[in-house]
Amino acid sequence: MTTTAELKKIYSKSKKRKLLAIFSVFIAVIIVLIVSISYGAGSPRLPEAFQVILSRSLPFLHLNPGSDLAQYIIWDIRLPRIVMALIAGAGLAAAGVSMQGILRNPLVSSYVLGISSAAGFGAALAIVFGVGVISFAGGYLVVGNAFLFCLVAMAIVYSIARIRGMSSETVILAGVAIGFLFSALLSLIQYISPAPEAVSAIVFWLLGGLYSATWDKILICLPIVAFTIILMMTQSWDINVMSMGEDVATSLGVNSKRVLTLNMLLETIATASIIAFTGIIGFVDLIAPHIARMLLGSDHRYLIPCSIGVGAFMLLASDTVARLIFMPTELPVGILTSLLGVPFFIYLLISKRRRSFG
Repeated sequence: MTTTAELKKIYSKSKKRKLLAIFSVFIAVIIVLIVSISYGAGSPRLPEAFQVILSRSLPFLHLNPGSDLAQYIIWDIRLPRIVMALIAGAGLAAAGVSMQGILRNPLVSSYVLGISSAAGFGAALAIVFGVGVISFAGGYLVVGNAFLFCLVAMAIVYSIARIRGMSSETVILAGVAIGFLFSALLSLIQYISPAPEAVSAIVFWLLGGLYSATWDKILICLPIVAFTIILMMTQSWDINVMSMGEDVATSLGVNSKRVLTLNMLLETIATASIIAFTGIIGFVDLIAPHIARMLLGSDHRYLIPCSIGVGAFMLLASDTVARLIFMPTELPVGILTSLLGVPFFIYLLISKRRRSFG
């Protein structure tokens, strides 16, 4: 019979292993970050890049800022893109792992819940007709439309699910239905668009990319994503309980409907704020949680931060490859994440080594 001391030792060993896995993931993020800063179509390399970053980040040290060209390439183009990749990867992964845990379904993602299709429809309205829900959005018309239609889609899904008792099955089925609805509306806009260049712009936006990242956009996106991630992490214990079933959650005193509602809202806001600025980047929110789950199991206290690291690594590495593979032109990162994600997802489905969900 296992004693209390032995159980504590086993738990401590398991905790150390999980923390080591999380630490290793973030070391990998730092490595790919250095590689991404060092290489690109421009000439600056790592020493000059760090010189630019330090001089701009710490102006009171009065360091040599480097050449004007290096400052433009590193500070105005390359670094904002890298930071946006980290934000987007982390936010999508956190939203994905929380969605999968709350709804107890390993296939849940922004696509399944209709958020991505709604964002595409909102963006298409702005691109083709110049129609925006927020009339004063100005240069952020597409961003504002994409964000608000994500919220509209989730509000509809929530309303349908609430009528049927807020079960996870109802949420998923309602999300699939709303996704098909907005996908059909998006196709209709593309079909009736009077300008071929507008259709091309829609397709380009739907492919997803980080090419338009700027510091102004990061200052809008970062606080929203960071705030929602922090709140999701505070919900990790409730998500653990919810992943065991609503009956178990109720017996342990967890208000499953409140937890489901709160997390749906947080995940929608995080995903919408990212998709609005980057377009639709698929598979990060689906695959990153599975990789993290393979590394350390299903305890969301560790799974959420690990998924954040995996998502950041996955998207930054994909974007770096997308920038370099056909240099000086680039491949939209949404294409690359899907090309890499599909084989891995098929491997997860057929592999005997995959962990069971929940």
